[in-house]
Amino acid sequence: MIVQSNLLNKAHPSTLICPVTSKVKKGVTILRVAIDKSKGGLKKESAVMIDQVRAIDNKSLVKKIGNLSRELEEKVKENLKIVMDLGI
Repeated sequence: MIVQSNLLNKAHPSTLICPVTSKVKKGVTILRVAIDKSKGGLKKESAVMIDQVRAIDNKSLVKKIGNLSRELEEKVKENLKIVMDLGI
């Protein structure tokens, strides 16, 4: 999942992401945001890995898989603030 501001999209050669995994761990609510397989265009139950934020080269962004609901986007943002101690 792309988590960087749109301000960097055209000018920066990399993109900040939180990877998505299909190895879902139940009960890990801060470090993972669960995505139901019927949502977001995914084929399996999945989770956004909040604790695995990384920058990837824009060339690695091959195709868009789907979209998260506004509710799940907000949950990812909330959990990123907690994990990074942003307190915003």
